[in-house]
Amino acid sequence: MQILVLGSGGREHALVWKLAQSALAAKIYVAPGNGGTALEGVENVPYKVDDIQGLVRFAKEKAIDLVVPGPELPLTLGIVDAMSKAGIACFGPDQYAAQLEGSKAFAKTIMQRASVPTADCLVVSSLEEAHAAIARLGAPLVVKADGLAAGKGVVVCQSLDEAHAAADAMLGQHTFGHAGDRLVIEECLKGEEVSLLCFCDGQKAYALPSAQDHKAAFDHDQGPNTGGMGAYSPAPILSMEAGREVARQTVQPVLDVLASDGHPFVGILYAGLMMTDAGPKVLEYNVRFGDPECQPLLMRLESDLVKVMLDCVEGRMTEDALVFSPKTALGIVVAAEGYPGSYARDLPINGLDSASKLEDVKVFHSGTRCSEQGQILSTGGRILCVTALGSDLLKAQAQAYRAVKQLSIPRSFFRTDIGNKGVKRLSQA
Repeated sequence: MQILVLGSGGREHALVWKLAQSALAAKIYVAPGNGGTALEGVENVPYKVDDIQGLVRFAKEKAIDLVVPGPELPLTLGIVDAMSKAGIACFGPDQYAAQLEGSKAFAKTIMQRASVPTADCLVVSSLEEAHAAIARLGAPLVVKADGLAAGKGVVVCQSLDEAHAAADAMLGQHTFGHAGDRLVIEECLKGEEVSLLCFCDGQKAYALPSAQDHKAAFDHDQGPNTGGMGAYSPAPILSMEAGREVARQTVQPVLDVLASDGHPFVGILYAGLMMTDAGPKVLEYNVRFGDPECQPLLMRLESDLVKVMLDCVEGRMTEDALVFSPKTALGIVVAAEGYPGSYARDLPINGLDSASKLEDVKVFHSGTRCSEQGQILSTGGRILCVTALGSDLLKAQAQAYRAVKQLSIPRSFFRTDIGNKGVKRLSQA
């Protein structure tokens, strides 16, 4: 099969790495890819993920059999609709269903229709409405940009002043551009977060093992929200059996509503959950693999990923098609100083060979390129996701940090506490 993967981050490197292990994969292209995907024996091609018509033309020229979008942008722009029209299979939801991530207000409406447990909220489109909603809901609360904001359009506000300031920034100063033209203002849920991803074939949801992301930039969940500084799977707070039950409460009802609307959901539906005293509640949905959750999840996946994706696209997925290693996987993101704000690029990355030679370690490239001289350089805020397998969480954690210490990247940083919540929970069990 000829396969085209869309994206340039650590998630896409992990997808390419796993897809390439399939006997069904004859040739893999990545648009645009990164320095790591170039090392996987695949071909990087210079197309941006939002160039929908260019990607369709390329897919036709190369007789692509399967397109795998990594990030949310091409999905919300209708890449699945465009590829389907061209007769090319595409692993993901259509543009209508992709609004689950593209519009938080749309997602809230679907959740209400599906009776999915979630936080109470108000949707506003003017500063006057926003300030009135904040006063009505009271602190603490969460202010969210309705549209896509690269995982950063969410502000948790402990006081009314913070909430009013967040609304002013998003609606008044357009901090997130048009993504903040409408806001979702909701109650602040208390508990521990966990990620539950499901493969979906249009009718049914098939839960993957749980994962836990670390969004804050610094140790002990301090600092600004980022796209994710590390993740591990499984998360002790949500067992596989419990995860399947939560999927029946929070993912399957959404699939049922979308199918009734004439838009059956195919691909990955990711429920970001808060485990509250009243039970799990949905914080948000993503319509693709998370980054960095994708990296540890695919490290544990033993099934043929190409076959799983085809089964989903063709509506014939089964529970036994998903086989995961009983081991734990943990990934640590190495980022450029200043991220998620401004940061330097073209930082030289050394020690990759030493880190990669460690047992059960894979270094996924998140934002890199290869210079003409063969030097790997940084191109993004998140540079690498160093991922390791271990027989338990402590061993996976130790091996991942052992690998990180092999690396040398000037003006970079990483969290030193990835996985600690899980370790603490296990020690209390």
